[in-house]
Amino acid sequence: MAHLTTTERRKARVRKQVRAAANGRPRLSVFRSSKQIYAQIIDDANGVTLVAASTIEKDLKGKLKTGADVEAAKVVGKLVAERALAAGVTRVVFDRGEYIYHGRVKALADGAREAGLDF
Repeated sequence: MAHLTTTERRKARVRKQVRAAANGRPRLSVFRSSKQIYAQIIDDANGVTLVAASTIEKDLKGKLKTGADVEAAKVVGKLVAERALAAGVTRVVFDRGEYIYHGRVKALADGAREAGLDF
């Protein structure tokens, strides 16, 4: 059996808790790198991504100072929520992955809530 790193163990633990709490709701998954932030809403029952948004999109790149700050994360949260509502998704479960619920991850969640996503 391969040894997992601390972040891999944390990610697996969080993912297990999220799936248990989901009750059929899709999950809002967050990935943040040092320069960008990405969010996607995934339907685990069918294994498909319903909607996605990130700071690397052309229409956002011109508006944002950088893809690696709280302001950019909030914009991505609002964008993914607007796309989800347009696709008929109103309730999701938040998957923070291996990241602490703080800073950019929290800003993305707040932006999605402000735009009308329920979690």
